[in-house]
Amino acid sequence: MRTCNFVQPLALMLSLCSVSAFAGDPPAAPQSPPAPALVQPAAAERTAEKAVYDESADASADIAAALTRAQRNNTRVLVVWGANWCGWCKWLHQKCRSDRDIATELRTEYEVVRVDVGQFDKHQELLAKYEAGAKTDGIPYLTVLDGTGAVITNQETSSLENPAGTEPKGHDAAKILAFLKQHEAPKVDANEALKAASARAKSEGKLVFLHFGAPWCGWCHRLEDWLATPEVSSILSKAFVDLKVDTDRMPGGEALLKAHSKGENGGVPWSEVLDCNGNALVNSNGPQGNIGYPAAAEEIAWFVEMLRKSNAKLSEDDIAALTESLRAAGKRRQ
Repeated sequence: MRTCNFVQPLALMLSLCSVSAFAGDPPAAPQSPPAPALVQPAAAERTAEKAVYDESADASADIAAALTRAQRNNTRVLVVWGANWCGWCKWLHQKCRSDRDIATELRTEYEVVRVDVGQFDKHQELLAKYEAGAKTDGIPYLTVLDGTGAVITNQETSSLENPAGTEPKGHDAAKILAFLKQHEAPKVDANEALKAASARAKSEGKLVFLHFGAPWCGWCHRLEDWLATPEVSSILSKAFVDLKVDTDRMPGGEALLKAHSKGENGGVPWSEVLDCNGNALVNSNGPQGNIGYPAAAEEIAWFVEMLRKSNAKLSEDDIAALTESLRAAGKRRQ
C-alpha cells in the first residue's frame, strides 16, 4: 500500500538569501558538542552543503520545470537570485532552512529556483526578462512568478533584514514569512474545483479522475509526477479530466475526501473515478485496501481494474501502455 497517513517531518530543503551586502561570510554557528563520528557527514557532503547555488545549472530549464509544477499544484514560483560568494545569500538560505514556519511555507506554497548570477555576468537575460533588479539592489534578490510565468512581484531583501546593529546579523523571520504569505497563489475551493471538472467532463464526453494528496506525502508526489508524464497524460486525457485535490491547501479538501471515501481511505493518495454527473464509479480501495500509488503488481492490477470498471474510453493498447509504464517506474525505484 503506497500511501501516507500522517504528517511527515519537515523536509527543510529550500534556500533563500538576503540582499544588500554583496560579500562577507555567514555568522558562525553556535558551538555544540561534537556529534559521534558515525553520524558526522562525509567531507564531500559538508562541501556540498556550502554550495547554496548550483553554478552549472540551466536556470531557464529549472524555471520552466518549476512553472509546470506551479500550474499543476496552484503554487507560485520563487526565484532566488544570488551567488555562493555572497554572505547575505548564505544567511538568508540558513534562515529559511532553520525556521520551521518559513520552511513549511516554502514547501507547500512555492516552487523554489535558486539562480546563480556569478559576478553579475551570468543569466543576465533572465534578470532582464523578469525585470529583476538584482544588479542595482543587490543579492539575494527575490522574484515571484505565477504559473504562467507572469511576474507577481520583485523584491530586494535589505528590507527583510534585522534592524541595523541587531545581533546576530541576518534576516527577520517574521518579515520573510509575511512576504511569502502575501504573494501565495489564491486558494481554490475543492468543491468548486470538482464542479468545474465535472462540467468540463460533460462537455468533452469524459470521466473525472479525482485524486487526493497533500504536500507532505511523498507517494502523492510520485502519483502526480507519473500522471503528468507526457506519455501517461496523453493516454489518460482521452478518457478523463484529471483533478487533484490538495487536502491541506484547498478549502474543503479534507471534508471532500472523507465524504467520497466515507472515511475509509487508508491515507493519501486516494483516488476515485466519477462520471460527469459526479456519481462514483470505482475507487482505489482494492481487495487489500487503498492502493495509493500503484507500484506493486497487485496494486497495478487494481488500477487497471479501475479503468475497466469505469468503462473508460481507452483501448487495450492504451491500458497495456499504462501498465508497462507503472511497472517500469517501479523498476527504476528499486
